Amino acid sequence: MKNIFSFLVCCIVVLVFFYHRIYYSDIRSSEPLKLTTWDALGYYLYLPAIVIYHDVKEMAWFPEIDKKYSVSGGWVYQYNKFKNGNCVFKYLGGLAIVELPFFLIGHSAAKLLGYEQDGFSPPYQYAIGFGILILCMVSVFLLRHILLLYFTDRSTAIAILLLMLASNCIQYIAIDNAQSHGPIFCLYVLILYTTIKWHREPSVIWAAATGFLIGLAIISRPTEAISFLIPLLWNTHTKEHAREKWQQVRKYKSHVGIALLFGFLGVLPQLIYWQYVTDFFIYDVGSAWDFLTPHLRVLFGGEKGWFIYTPVTLLFILGMFFIKKYPFRKAVIYFCLINIYIIISWRNWRYGGSYSTRALVQSYPVFALALGALVEKINQNLWQRLALIGAGIFLIYMNLFQIRQYNNTILHYDDMNYRYYSRIFLKNHPSPLDFSLMDNSDWIRNENKYLENQLLSIDSIWTICSKPDSAGQILNIKIDNSDTREYWLKIEALIKPATGKFGSFLNTELRQSNFIKLNRIRLYNPAGFYHKYAFYVQVPDLLKSSNLRMFVSSEETFSGTIEKITISTLTR
Repeated sequence: MKNIFSFLVCCIVVLVFFYHRIYYSDIRSSEPLKLTTWDALGYYLYLPAIVIYHDVKEMAWFPEIDKKYSVSGGWVYQYNKFKNGNCVFKYLGGLAIVELPFFLIGHSAAKLLGYEQDGFSPPYQYAIGFGILILCMVSVFLLRHILLLYFTDRSTAIAILLLMLASNCIQYIAIDNAQSHGPIFCLYVLILYTTIKWHREPSVIWAAATGFLIGLAIISRPTEAISFLIPLLWNTHTKEHAREKWQQVRKYKSHVGIALLFGFLGVLPQLIYWQYVTDFFIYDVGSAWDFLTPHLRVLFGGEKGWFIYTPVTLLFILGMFFIKKYPFRKAVIYFCLINIYIIISWRNWRYGGSYSTRALVQSYPVFALALGALVEKINQNLWQRLALIGAGIFLIYMNLFQIRQYNNTILHYDDMNYRYYSRIFLKNHPSPLDFSLMDNSDWIRNENKYLENQLLSIDSIWTICSKPDSAGQILNIKIDNSDTREYWLKIEALIKPATGKFGSFLNTELRQSNFIKLNRIRLYNPAGFYHKYAFYVQVPDLLKSSNLRMFVSSEETFSGTIEKITISTLTR
């Protein structure tokens, strides 16, 4: 079979992605699969509102659904009241158009299987989850076809492996795939394909398809409007080719009008919806941007930096230096750099809970062309090829490991930092002290260099009940130490949270006159079991004779019990 390596790689990708979708589908859990939550709910709401409830203005049906399934995330931000009294969705509806066939399958399955046809019961969730995954896996095979037009079978195979298995694609195409990234990933593959087809065989069909796909991408996420750069700059990599390109455009200028017309048709459903609910064809969804001060931590930050948590993406950028001879050179460079600039300029630069920078995932098919060019260049040298294979194996292993950490909330969705990341890197079972670095920066690298003395050990059990913004006090200890050496406290506790995972904190406070030092760690473990917690507190000289106060605080009402607290001093 021709091009067997890249075909087998695509098959491996399909197996890996389906494994993750099945593994994280909660089949073995009493809790049903729930994908249409948080931001994903905002994109999805169009379907049940229009097809089932016939109500997009009042949304009278949604409070009961949210009470039953808890899909909003605790507060309804997915739609707002407009000045005319109607509800208007915050998110655009392009994704709902892509999801419509899977929604209808789920709707029919719910009736056949005896589930409620309410838009949110398990058949809908599984239909969306597996439907989008199948669509994306078909797109991977189409992306393979595109890459094989320019690169060898071996280079295409390696590029697809790295793109799909060493990046955060798995999280947003296989697991959290009701978000916008997976479906738009498919749209970008199709835009590349129709662009290539028009440049090779100009026809009305390819022009119309390219325009419609770009329009659909725009009403999926408005920032995808820059996808027009792909057909615009394709085949302009040299002056000669650019001259031929514009001659071709002039020859088929009617195709340009057709592409614009179908692009408008792709956007039209959103305009009709806005006119229906707001009486205006355009509605401001309320995004805020910092174009003059972009947030480079989106790329390099310890929170969820793109290059930090998915370092394979550095190869995406490096590949741009090796695409000079390809017809997609300008299209890829301008699109990718402008896309990155837009993503790092959004004011809410954290992009909610995410593994690495999720807002770039949908555009990976375009980055794949640069990656393919780099791999093609490296493959020309045996030693470089072996080095790339070795690095690729490590990057894939690292990514798969971190996907597991992320879904077990070891790698936190929003509160990462460099210090904590260094302690949990490739660790399946971080220690309580490792976990403390998510919230507490005090750290002793090597306890063996310190003299440890137990200051206090209490074995009796306290029952804790703490309301939001209150401090459930546990104990006060007098620290009286005249030692001039470096002085630390090591706090260890055995706690059983009954409620409040990740929203409750064990705090210490050292106070001397107006000088206060606060340290805290979150009670991160599941409720119902005793768990060990530990953290360090460095005691400044000013506070070496002060009271240590310990208490539990919580973002929500917290209850639990503490079986044991041990406080030790560490000096050197």
